[in-house]
Amino acid sequence: MSTDQLSVTFAALADPTRRAILAHLALGEASVTELAQPFEMSLPAISKHLKVLERAGLIARGREAQWRPCRLEAQALKEAADWIEQYRQFWEQNLDRLDEYLQQLQAEDNKRDRES
Repeated sequence: MSTDQLSVTFAALADPTRRAILAHLALGEASVTELAQPFEMSLPAISKHLKVLERAGLIARGREAQWRPCRLEAQALKEAADWIEQYRQFWEQNLDRLDEYLQQLQAEDNKRDRES
């Protein structure tokens, strides 16, 4: 995933309404009306959120007669999660080293206490 696409993905995920829409779509396809129900906003406002999610590749909209179902597109989320995973590993390694260092200090303190 290019950095530009990653920026678009994270910008789309930055809004709590859009994250809630994605959570709803994780349960299955839904119409714009169904997605709008939990929110106190107009259908055009929800449609704007959906357009942001669609441009980010996080959702797709189909067409079945009069119904335009929205569905989650997981690939962009996976790519963002893969990017975040690199940093989780970094922090885990740093925390592991800190834990080893603290254990070493504690062992040295225990040794000094026994020698005193």
